[in-house]
Amino acid sequence: MAWNEPGNNNDKDPWKNKGGKNQGPPDLDELLNDLGKKVTGIFGGKTTKGSSGSGKNFSSIGISLLLIVATVVYAFSGFYTIKEAEQGIVLRFGEYSGTVEPGINWKWTFIDRIIPVDMQSTREMPSSGFMLTQDENVVNVEMQIQYRVVDARNYIFSVTNADDSLNQSLDSALRYVVGHAKMDDILTSGRETIRQAVWQELEGIIEPYNLGLIIVDVNFKDARPPNEVKDAFDDAISAQEDEVRFLREAEAYARGIEPRARGRVKRMEQEALAYKSEIVLDAQGEVARFEKILPEYQAAPKVTRERLYIATMEKVYSNTSKVMIDVEGGNNMMYLPLDKIIQQQNTSPRNNKATYTPANEPSVNTSPTSSSDRSDRFSNGSN
Repeated sequence: MAWNEPGNNNDKDPWKNKGGKNQGPPDLDELLNDLGKKVTGIFGGKTTKGSSGSGKNFSSIGISLLLIVATVVYAFSGFYTIKEAEQGIVLRFGEYSGTVEPGINWKWTFIDRIIPVDMQSTREMPSSGFMLTQDENVVNVEMQIQYRVVDARNYIFSVTNADDSLNQSLDSALRYVVGHAKMDDILTSGRETIRQAVWQELEGIIEPYNLGLIIVDVNFKDARPPNEVKDAFDDAISAQEDEVRFLREAEAYARGIEPRARGRVKRMEQEALAYKSEIVLDAQGEVARFEKILPEYQAAPKVTRERLYIATMEKVYSNTSKVMIDVEGGNNMMYLPLDKIIQQQNTSPRNNKATYTPANEPSVNTSPTSSSDRSDRFSNGSN
């Protein structure tokens, strides 16, 4: 039930209006006065009577509250965070004041300004364009560098824009190196040399400016002639590659042939040395044999001559299948074709037992005879 509903005897006015039955809005001055008294009581202040004193008290309390709130807001607004991979450059009234490390820090709001700088990330910067070579050819070169910030203060304050200065330095170094190189080296075998030269030239350019940067790597991405002459250069490069391939094949063939030739030469040398040793040893053997025979010949010349003759004939006839028989008292020497007889015996086994012996002729044993038997037969015939 509402406090002013008919039939309600509750005379309490929530707005505490004077007169009790007044239905108008509450007095704003009295409401502010009551609030000022409560706040003053909280902070230990004394209340004063009178409307003018209440207004002054409320104004002082409001200002105090505003100051307290502003101080708290200002204090909390000064906290900031620097990431782990960054460093913070502190500017106080626009002037460099120091460098802060990663973590939570505090600054004077509206006085200090913080510039975070990434110190660990590796950044990339490309450079490309048509350039004139030493042999007056035009080539399109593309190169890319990777760099990192090592000094945050120099990176921010050494030049107006360190990244832009590095880009201009890279373009200058690349054009200088390409302008002092030949096109064949840029397109084929000299790419690594060009890359190292650009790296060295770039470091020499940026060193006096103290950009606070370090070059991590330089990548030679591509180098090609203009499209109008690309086909001709492709043919030239293909011919150079074929030349290199043919040279490699020729070197491989030479490496395969040379060892075999050296092996044949070595074998021929060894065979010559062996033949030399054989001839020398044979000669020495002949000399030794002659030295052994000489005393015997001096002792019995006739017997020695006969023995030498028999030995020589035995050596000669040992390599032939013909047998010559000198019959004592006869004028003719009989020839026995032993090779034919042996061949006929091998082809006709039945005729092995029947042997033809002419009348008044001695039988001949067709079995192989030893060299000693033949030598005895010849010696008896000669005697």
